[in-house]
Amino acid sequence: VQLVESGGGSVQVGGSLRLSCLASGYIMKTVCMGWFRQAPGLGHVRVAAIDNDGDTSYADSVRGRFTISKENAKNTLYLQMNSLKPEDTAMYYCALAYGRRCLGLTPDRYNEWGQGTQVTVSS
Repeated sequence: VQLVESGGGSVQVGGSLRLSCLASGYIMKTVCMGWFRQAPGLGHVRVAAIDNDGDTSYADSVRGRFTISKENAKNTLYLQMNSLKPEDTAMYYCALAYGRRCLGLTPDRYNEWGQGTQVTVSS
């Protein structure tokens, strides 16, 4: 199993980015998938997650600005990020948890992680 993120970069306040996570080696529809971010010196914080059936959940800090989605045929997970703020600056990771629903899952319950992609928002 391999997760590879892309789409990070530098953007000004109010800008948008779309992150992608290409998964290989398994069938995406059987897992919970999530996006996490980690700022320097801090732990992983879940930003958004999506279940097998498409149910989504978001951190309060990004709700209404970020949208998580997936395309099973392409084995790809997305995170559309709009109205970006400086506090969104972090390394963003995708992760998956086998055979679980996303609700209440802590980072340590996720089985696979990508290598991360940096997002920097400047004012």
